[in-house]
Amino acid sequence: MKALLLATLLLALTGCAADGRIDWQALNGKPGECPKPTPEQELSLNLADDMANEGRLHASLANLEGLPGNLLQVRLRKARVLRQLGRSDAEPLYRGLLGTCLAAEGEHGLGQLAAARGNNGLAMSHLQRAARLSPTDDKIRNDLGVVYLNQLRLDDARFEFLTAMELKQEDPLAASNLVTLLLYQDNWKQAAELVSRAHLTPDQVNAAQARAEKLRSGVKVVATLDAPAK
Repeated sequence: MKALLLATLLLALTGCAADGRIDWQALNGKPGECPKPTPEQELSLNLADDMANEGRLHASLANLEGLPGNLLQVRLRKARVLRQLGRSDAEPLYRGLLGTCLAAEGEHGLGQLAAARGNNGLAMSHLQRAARLSPTDDKIRNDLGVVYLNQLRLDDARFEFLTAMELKQEDPLAASNLVTLLLYQDNWKQAAELVSRAHLTPDQVNAAQARAEKLRSGVKVVATLDAPAK
């Protein structure tokens, strides 16, 4: 029966989802409080962003090394690249953002690091603070939902995923995580409806089902923005 329902999910797909790239320019700093980079620095930051989005993380980091390390925008980008590379020096950079106009991003990054280590309690604390600082950041709300899902706080997870989906309707990440939750609950009908409405791809549906199976077996899910590079 489940095999038939999964086939129904896959047949319900219509359209293509977004490519899932990180929005490296969405810093969400408080307006007027972050020092603005010079035009030349902005150009270098944009180049580093492009390289990171293309998966050229080492090249992106090399370009960032040529910029002033005291610029908060540089610190944030360095922290994100280092986190994806699995480097431990990402954490002090994120901590250096706390108390600044990019405090929400600092808390978010620390939450992602804690979640990747399987420390969902610490991740929840950081991500809850991040959500209070930047309540309309869809990525923060999605990642908080993932942590709640790992803790099997299903109502809280559903709330965060729905919030993220409404904040950024064209991003399929939160929708695929909500499908994971629905499949974990054996709610195949709602899952099929969401797959169709969010235009999820077969790969995204299969990944959601695999995450649901892992949850059933007690394995925690890391379905945040990106994974460390191998």
